Amino acid sequence: MVLSRRIRPAALTSALALAALIGVTAPAQAGAAPDAAPPAVTPRAETPALHDDAAGGDADADDPAIWRNAADPDRSLVIATAKQGGLRVYDLAAREVQSLPAPAAPGPDHAPGRFNNVDLVHGLRLSSGRADLAVTSDRGGDRLRFYRIAPDGRHGPLTDVTDPAAPPVFSSSQEEIDEQRTAYGLATWTDKATGRSYALVSRRERTSIALLELTPTANGTVGYRRVRTLDLPADFRLPNGTSWRPCAEPGELPQVEGMVVDPANGTLYAGQEDVGIWRLRADLTGTPKLVDKVREYGVPGTYDEQTEECVAGADPGYGGTRLTADVEGLTLVTERDGDGLLLASSQGDNTFVAYDREVSDANEYEGGFRVAPASAALDGSEECDGAAALAAPLGSAYPDGLLVVQDGHDAPGDGERPSTNFKFLDLGDVLDAVDG
Repeated sequence: MVLSRRIRPAALTSALALAALIGVTAPAQAGAAPDAAPPAVTPRAETPALHDDAAGGDADADDPAIWRNAADPDRSLVIATAKQGGLRVYDLAAREVQSLPAPAAPGPDHAPGRFNNVDLVHGLRLSSGRADLAVTSDRGGDRLRFYRIAPDGRHGPLTDVTDPAAPPVFSSSQEEIDEQRTAYGLATWTDKATGRSYALVSRRERTSIALLELTPTANGTVGYRRVRTLDLPADFRLPNGTSWRPCAEPGELPQVEGMVVDPANGTLYAGQEDVGIWRLRADLTGTPKLVDKVREYGVPGTYDEQTEECVAGADPGYGGTRLTADVEGLTLVTERDGDGLLLASSQGDNTFVAYDREVSDANEYEGGFRVAPASAALDGSEECDGAAALAAPLGSAYPDGLLVVQDGHDAPGDGERPSTNFKFLDLGDVLDAVDG
């Protein structure tokens, strides 16, 4: 069998001891019959297509965040990354209201800015007063960038307030930045006990996650300082006593991208794309727990340099039954009583998986759904990267809340050009599908 996608990773044998501690050795339900196809949910709207070519400004939809305008919920915004195309801001009708470029390359031989993931920080104390911020990981420059949100802003709702002195997150030089093992996945977190705000940032082609404290400056900009870093395993001990690592190009390790923090208890959920979903403390202390695995977990693979694909061997039956690699966008549906859901994009089979938000219920499986076409003109979502949910009234358009998902293959589109965008779904429709 040939796996048509590029699978990422290689080996850190020192991680085997951690993998044994983390509880990843119990076999999944090998041979379990697959569930029926999950119910379909159709989008209400979609953003204009983005094109990852020169004519389209190398814009590629990736990850969204939803900002609620408390004073006027009908004027809430969706803020989304477009990789080398920078940031896009949309209204609730999915119309573009602002486009912000990624930074230019610092020199002719260097990588340009490339915005990968985005999240929000609410009420950060700046020198000019408290403000809501959009935070994005700049994969091209290995930095975080910050944008103040003001719906009545003179030049648009977002204004760049990044500290020019903000350092690289992982790299020690421009040469290392150009290798692009840089800031990748992103989740924000405000510690309820201290009021301090943080960003958790993963590293491309590595297993690292860094905890960065956000540091407002006296002139109204925002920077950050590193608190600590944690490395998830790259190798795993299987129940038959052998060691397994996900197949990938030589030198690549199983990276994390999708991440989200439960604000109620400071729990971080991190999607290691070819492995599964981890649960750990957002301060990166304690022992991570693998709460679900991809179906491909434990399947041996050999990388073919000619085809740039992995050839898979026999499945030993140690994988999960819900997720098909890659695990991508993670988002939370939070309710005030502590109930709610963790949603994950199962990119390999174009579905979404829902887990109980409560740790006391072991994040048990609650159901799933897929995003199907609403019409010939409004398609569903395929190979979804990022997702964002907000369980709060958003005016007349989405009184039950909103789910925004990336679509990796917008249709009908232009067949000659890569085409991506974002789909807007009524969150009530989603929850009905999961509960049904």
